[in-house]
Amino acid sequence: MNDQIKDIGMRLAGLRDDLEMSVSEMAEKLGVDEDTYKAYESGEKDFSFSFMYNAAEILGVDVLDIISGDAPKLSMCCMVQKGKGYSVKREHEYDYKHLAYTFRGKKGEPFLVTITPDSEPPVMHGHDGQEFNYVISGKMMLYIGDISYELSEGDSVYFDSSVPHAEVALGDKEAQFIAVVIK
Repeated sequence: MNDQIKDIGMRLAGLRDDLEMSVSEMAEKLGVDEDTYKAYESGEKDFSFSFMYNAAEILGVDVLDIISGDAPKLSMCCMVQKGKGYSVKREHEYDYKHLAYTFRGKKGEPFLVTITPDSEPPVMHGHDGQEFNYVISGKMMLYIGDISYELSEGDSVYFDSSVPHAEVALGDKEAQFIAVVIK
């Protein structure tokens, strides 16, 4: 696993310890078994955004507190230049750039998401709230529950994000979309 995943795992463990919550309590609240949760904390298992979002909600922190460990606190405005944003690199097909990483008290979490084609079947995850996706480039398939939608540049979808879902790039090119997760 990469160093960023290990750092996120250490922060997750530290926040859980600060709340005097046991590993088994945290695993139960997240709906995973203890061994899986321990693998997250040790940095041996990659995180889905849904997992981080749900963990942040349980721990009472902003998702960026888990991702970065340190961010300035602003409450009026956050400007992010093209190609910037706080990058969350994952081992698999998703690459997230947080587009409001210095803004505190957000009602939504905006991300620029790039997905690369992958032959593995999609792994579906759900998290509290609602989500809006707007496709900027490429083609992708959104799987949500038992439904799927093929989306192209300019298409959008708004959905109940508690329903397990996943996005997959179609063809041999990456797809890019804006995802806004609303709490």
